[in-house]
Amino acid sequence: MHPFNDSPIDRDGKSLILAHDHGLEHGPTAFDGVEDRLNPETVFEMATHDAVTALAVQKGLAETYYPSYEDDVALLAKCNGTSSLWEGEPYSPKTWSVENAVDVGADAIGYTVYPGTNREPEMTEEFCAVQETAREHGLPVAMWSYPRGQAIKEHRSPEVIAYAARIGLELGSDLVKVKYPRSPEALAHAVDAAGDVRLVLSGGSKTSDYEFCSLVEAAIDAGAGGLAVGRNVWQREDPIAILDALEQIVFEGATADSALE
Repeated sequence: MHPFNDSPIDRDGKSLILAHDHGLEHGPTAFDGVEDRLNPETVFEMATHDAVTALAVQKGLAETYYPSYEDDVALLAKCNGTSSLWEGEPYSPKTWSVENAVDVGADAIGYTVYPGTNREPEMTEEFCAVQETAREHGLPVAMWSYPRGQAIKEHRSPEVIAYAARIGLELGSDLVKVKYPRSPEALAHAVDAAGDVRLVLSGGSKTSDYEFCSLVEAAIDAGAGGLAVGRNVWQREDPIAILDALEQIVFEGATADSALE
């Protein structure tokens, strides 16, 4: 495992990653109601908030916008992805080489794996190649570990999410992003399964301020090492206010009630 010592994506043993790969993964409909955020500069500006330890984006956004923000934003280069227009077996192809991400200024590498799909062996092989190249450049690797496929009936069951976390450990990631398994106890089990790999919670679809902050509070209390969030920040009318609250909860151990006062 690559140590997070001196890595800008780490703050006091935790990470808060702002994700903005939704233009590829979900398309412009992800920005309905917040059309100004179709302009990536608006989200890059949010990523300068003290709470954000890294911004996860695809190659095109990084190449175009990151040079203007490299002094204020840590870059997590998301090196694979797919559009929602694809209707085949879940698969996320490589979209960016580690070497090019390093040239752009990446501080960490991110990669999605879909355990349980028919293309799991292919994605595992691709992830391992990316992980080994990242090691050559001294960069930590974050795995989006999202079990999918016809054989998995309940994607958020405690057993499946714990397995997803363990896969991050077994394949050499330094940080693993998983969905919430619907209870703090189940998340704590996933944290244990991840060993020394930092487990961060996926932010998911937008919910109310209190519901989301309460979820994050429960995750931190269960041992999660932070959060990787997109829509629950930049889809809000006041994203700075929610980042202020998340900073208190993730890094200062505040409750949702006190953080939202």
